[in-house]
Amino acid sequence: MNLDNLDIPTEACFTPRELVSELDRYIVGQADAKKAVAVALRNRWRRRKVEPPLRDEITPKNIIMIGPTGVGKTEIARRLAKLARAPFVKVEASKFTEVGYVGRDVDSMVRDLVENSVSMVKQEQRERVIPMAEANARERVLDCLVPVETKTQGFEVDSTPSIDDSTQRTREKMRTLLDEGKLDDRKINVQTQDKSFPTLEIFSSQGGVEEMGMQLQDMFGNMFPKKTRERELAVKDALELFMEEEVNKLIDTESVAHQARIRAEQTGIIFVDEIDKVAGRETGRGPDVSREGVQRDLLPIIEGATVSTKYGPVQTDHILFVAAGAFHVSKVSDLIPELQGRFPIRVELTSLEEADLLRILKEPENALPRQYQAMLETEGLPICFEEEALVEIAQIAADVNRKSENIGARRLHTVMERLLEDLSFNAPELPKSTINIDKEYVLKYLSGILEDEDLERYIL
Repeated sequence: MNLDNLDIPTEACFTPRELVSELDRYIVGQADAKKAVAVALRNRWRRRKVEPPLRDEITPKNIIMIGPTGVGKTEIARRLAKLARAPFVKVEASKFTEVGYVGRDVDSMVRDLVENSVSMVKQEQRERVIPMAEANARERVLDCLVPVETKTQGFEVDSTPSIDDSTQRTREKMRTLLDEGKLDDRKINVQTQDKSFPTLEIFSSQGGVEEMGMQLQDMFGNMFPKKTRERELAVKDALELFMEEEVNKLIDTESVAHQARIRAEQTGIIFVDEIDKVAGRETGRGPDVSREGVQRDLLPIIEGATVSTKYGPVQTDHILFVAAGAFHVSKVSDLIPELQGRFPIRVELTSLEEADLLRILKEPENALPRQYQAMLETEGLPICFEEEALVEIAQIAADVNRKSENIGARRLHTVMERLLEDLSFNAPELPKSTINIDKEYVLKYLSGILEDEDLERYIL
């Protein structure tokens, strides 16, 4: 397969060092994990530069992240996919054990990945065709405002519109008014397509809709005649409607499906969370066959298989799999040997201490204080966090993590919400002047948490 001619985003703009630097903007610490995913992403770019047939033999080095909750495992994988503009899907391995042996169809993670890839490619094509779609939509609105007659010769109708000088001048005047927005509220009658058709569903033995059912629905949707109906709309609403219709006409659905399928195969990332929950643990009653069954269902997908999707068959050989788990009770060695072998890179993420929580409050571009500042500014209420306040918040979050369940950086969300709950509630009625969040403010609203050993009453 010639990958050079395919519309696949290149990862060449990021060296491993640059990628780690980008991840540092959003995630504090965890240098080993960042380095591992940066190398994995760069290796994809390197593989594309290798000549076939050796290129087909180079497979991704899948990664397993080990660490407690809230230390950045999911965020690293999600940010990695966003930076690489790669299709990404997150699944929980424990979901596959919900119904007996099989649980959720493991192939569904690949289908979800392809759906995400389709959305990405469709959005990219949409951005390319928007200028033409907008021009076509405006012409259709003008046709409604100033209808153009067609020539009639005997029993034949000439499809070429005939525009006399008077009509042309009127259209140009209307075009000017349309461009200036002076016709936005004017009502016009438009013809719209009614796409309703019978719903077809074929259920498998596990209770899910099979792929054939979705394909039949697509096929019959194109076979049923499209009905049109007349509606009265404001010009601005008609423009939006026509715009969407024109975009759909200009997007090449076959090209979208082809590109999306290839992109999912070559650049897709599947994040399998809670992998430790399906690690087989020996008990007095023998091994947990349900967990081992899930591992064996996951194995062929991770090793490389062909999965049927509504957009065609997708091979999983070059999809990057990133697994993660706390492994508090089980160990990586509790996974079946075959599955362990498919995750050759293992990185341990460290627990977050008070200093880390303080950095999380101050350094990332999407830090929580910045988020709350932006939200309250929409109410015309500026707030300012002083350094001592952030230090106190980090200390309280670290104390609560030590005294109760350690949920890492997620504890900051609950502490910050508790701190600013009254302010958020009363914001619309408060005077529009800057509010300083200092150490005294933090102690006023959160001191009870430190004094009361029964932390459950604070729902933190």
